[in-house]
Amino acid sequence: MLSEPWGWAVLLVAGLIGGAINVIAGGGSIITVPMMIFLGVPGPIANGTNRVAILAQNIAAISTFKRHKRYDYKLAISLSCCALPGALLGAWVGTNLGGERFNQILAVIMVGVLIYMQFGQAGNQPATQEPKRLVLGHALMVLAGFWGGFIQIGMGFILMPILNRVMGLDLVSTNLYKVFIVAVYTVGALAVFAVAGEVFWFIGCVLAVGNSLGGYLGAKLTLARGDALIRRVLTVAIIAMVTKLLFFS
Repeated sequence: MLSEPWGWAVLLVAGLIGGAINVIAGGGSIITVPMMIFLGVPGPIANGTNRVAILAQNIAAISTFKRHKRYDYKLAISLSCCALPGALLGAWVGTNLGGERFNQILAVIMVGVLIYMQFGQAGNQPATQEPKRLVLGHALMVLAGFWGGFIQIGMGFILMPILNRVMGLDLVSTNLYKVFIVAVYTVGALAVFAVAGEVFWFIGCVLAVGNSLGGYLGAKLTLARGDALIRRVLTVAIIAMVTKLLFFS
């Protein structure tokens, strides 16, 4: 289907929507990965190729967020360094999955993320509260990194409770740190998938154009409209997941 012009247009739009949702709330990969599979890309390769777009969108978001006063680069770097080893291991596990097994795991994960979103949405913490439980937060980043390296789908819904509920960051600050952490560990995960030959670079670059634009718009909207917008987009992300489960499972 990617041999047709409409296929590339669909991929670009999917990247735009997925990039915006990833930055504002999380869950955008549950749109982009199934869409690549729908367009004929094998599941494991879609998983690896998606990392090109993820990296591009988070770099775009960082460039927008970088002057925001809530950024503590020392904390962002330390959290990222904890996530990176887990991501490398997770990516290695991901490269060893066959296509059929990957699709089965993907279906289970989509159902699991949907159930989590129904019963475990992150509550907002006061904006003036300093980061807390730093040791636990850094330890959980190792496990979060494994998930991000393994499949990435639903990663926002893992990072947001850690940063918001465990560490006490408000939802806007949570998004600032989230895009930085994901950008850092994605470099390592992408390298692992690339070495394994599970990246279609041209498809990834097309998707990255959409994701970058979506990431930029998502960052702008987050800073302009804050936590209320994030909650609304979380609701939209849930609806998108339900739609995917109904029509592509």
